[in-house]
Amino acid sequence: MKNAQRNDRTGKLGRREFLQTSSVLGGGILLASPLARSVHAAGSDIIKIALIGAGGRGTGAASQLLNADKGVKLIAVADAFENKATSAAQRLKKQFPDQVDVPPDRIFTGLLCHQGALAADPDLVVLATPPGFRPMQYRAAIEAGKHVFMEKPCCVDAPGYRSLMETNKLADEKGLFVAVGLQRRHEPRYIETIKQLQSGAIGKIHFIRVYWNGSGIWNRPREPGMTEMQYQVHNWYHFCWLSGDNIVEQHIHNLDVANWVLGDQHPVEANGMGGCTARYLGEFKGTGQIFDHHFVEFTYADGTKVFSQCRHMKNCFNAVTEFVHGEAGIAECSGRIEKGGQTVWKYDGPRPNGHQQEQIDLIAALRAGKRYNEGYIGANSSMTAVLGREANYSGKVITWDELVARGKTEFPKELSWDAPAPVTKDAEGNYPIPMPGVYNPFA
Repeated sequence: MKNAQRNDRTGKLGRREFLQTSSVLGGGILLASPLARSVHAAGSDIIKIALIGAGGRGTGAASQLLNADKGVKLIAVADAFENKATSAAQRLKKQFPDQVDVPPDRIFTGLLCHQGALAADPDLVVLATPPGFRPMQYRAAIEAGKHVFMEKPCCVDAPGYRSLMETNKLADEKGLFVAVGLQRRHEPRYIETIKQLQSGAIGKIHFIRVYWNGSGIWNRPREPGMTEMQYQVHNWYHFCWLSGDNIVEQHIHNLDVANWVLGDQHPVEANGMGGCTARYLGEFKGTGQIFDHHFVEFTYADGTKVFSQCRHMKNCFNAVTEFVHGEAGIAECSGRIEKGGQTVWKYDGPRPNGHQQEQIDLIAALRAGKRYNEGYIGANSSMTAVLGREANYSGKVITWDELVARGKTEFPKELSWDAPAPVTKDAEGNYPIPMPGVYNPFA
């Protein structure tokens, strides 16, 4: 780790170190790469992929792509930290010896590691770095002519959302495939249930309840020699500029289901409450800045309400699910409809792993030439979660239109390991946690 950090901090653009000190302007990096050649329907065609973001989810997504089709080949791996990139390449090579060809000169590290991965000429890239980097890297990938699978969430703030929507249009213009890691969209139990609801199975929808309540998430310790920027990227979940808070990073799944049920609308306003009462006590004091509980009331254009809970606390009520209440019944979106206290319909079909199925669907679409772009869904569901967060941080009623137009950026102006981090500790050793009634989402 120490050697990787020392190399990453040189700022040199080598084969393995694509870090440079730079200002991030316009949310993207322009690359002079040509369009990737088309992927045709012939089953013998090789689909070259590059993994950008080699943590657990990124490595998992790459594994599932390789598992989806023997013609998928991994040719490059990139991560901010060298040990993660190297380890992921080794694990995937062991798991898929005939489908992984990642020599040392196609392992790229540093905060701009995506540049090296894109220059390695993949057909498709997996974007699974911390979400704060997603808009910049998505734009770079589409500008370089690459098909994209990007993990959710797709942005953590309003400028990121605006960038995503511009890039989605560019992907359409270039005829590129875009998939987003909202795997419920590829699970038959959800697909069939939502078809039932949209066909009127419980009549007019009155309101929806969505939950992601659990005991918590990892918290990574600061390692010797780390700069503040390195620590925050290393422990990314606990910083808003990187994760968007747990309402954005995890609860997006449930909020996406609500949007989906309502015909892929997004809310027009939100109000709510939340705070941080337990996450950074004791051994975790001074390790992050996000809330540990949120409750939001979202209002949609037709007046429908969505009530949202997400929480990270031990020894509390846990739930990860979605319920739709209508004039004629209640549905659990994962496969059950109830009327009068009795189950009247239950999904009993196949239950594939959603993470695997989304990759099977992507590769099948590429082979068949049936293009789709989930980037719009990913952007709107991400921004839905951002809207809820900003309502809770501020304690105000926040409208979609105003936040999209005026919301502030969370991303740093300069990307380098030695650059100032977006947030710093106070005199007592704590990072700033937003205070409702004080926090201003527009300043």
